[in-house]
Amino acid sequence: MSVYAFVFPGQGSQSVGMGAELAQAFPAARAVFEEVDDALGEKLSKIIFEGPMDTLTSTENTQPALMAVSMAVLRVLETEGGLDLGGKVSLLAGHSLGEYAALAAGRSFSVQDAARLLRLRGLAMQKAVPAGEGGMAAIIGGTLAQVQEICAEAGKGSVLEIANDNGGGQIVISGKMDAIERAVDLAKEMKIKRALKLPVSAPFHSSLMQPAEEVMAEALAKTDIAAPIVPIIANVTADKETDADAIRTNLTRQITGRVRWRESVEAMAGMGIDTFVEIGAGKVLSGLVRRIDSEVTSLSIGTPADIENFLKNF
Repeated sequence: MSVYAFVFPGQGSQSVGMGAELAQAFPAARAVFEEVDDALGEKLSKIIFEGPMDTLTSTENTQPALMAVSMAVLRVLETEGGLDLGGKVSLLAGHSLGEYAALAAGRSFSVQDAARLLRLRGLAMQKAVPAGEGGMAAIIGGTLAQVQEICAEAGKGSVLEIANDNGGGQIVISGKMDAIERAVDLAKEMKIKRALKLPVSAPFHSSLMQPAEEVMAEALAKTDIAAPIVPIIANVTADKETDADAIRTNLTRQITGRVRWRESVEAMAGMGIDTFVEIGAGKVLSGLVRRIDSEVTSLSIGTPADIENFLKNF
């Protein structure tokens, strides 16, 4: 019998039209998008379903949008498939903003609170550093030690830090633009397989996000957070958490802290998880899971057909 973890995607998984089939097919999915629209006081669902892409990829839209799609999938699994999350799923985790979707899934806070928090999070992260001053780069094919060496060397006199340890040889660095450019050149000199600047508008998950961390600390302090019905693996600790106050602290630290995705997947596998189910848009996390641990099963659920196939065997 499979032991399940549900995982929730982060920025980069968005696409125009995501969730549209779900909303057309299932009243439960439509209700989630309506809840998000009501929480934000605007038709984010129209941007999700129709675009344009540049509006959807604006951080303050992407973050609540991806959460909405994940929660729409989950709500359909619960209403149409009779999924008992607390009884059938052993762990929850999300990549960066996906941790908010995981916590909404686990009933730590409502979908509406998650939408409002993620809209604020996106705006605060965007405002933390003036446009063009910071950025991110992906280092592919290097070890953690090599990338730490690159950050130490290229970041001298500036700010450069590991933002995401995604696993499968993919590590993302974040910091001041001058340091990012030096790091890309240095990685090439070190014969690392690939190093490229990412098309992002700010240096997420770095100490440069401190102003955004302060904004989120204040907002989270005012948000009712309950113990989740399923334990959460936190990004910043790669460990299991059920305490509401610790969850609040972890979400605050996550703004400037490293997303420890590789360690999180390894920890979940070590806790007995043999099946990882990505809930929401895209297939980024299921691909990363397979590269981190080839022994586990990894699949994605984002469409009505995916839901039907999953429920046949669940």
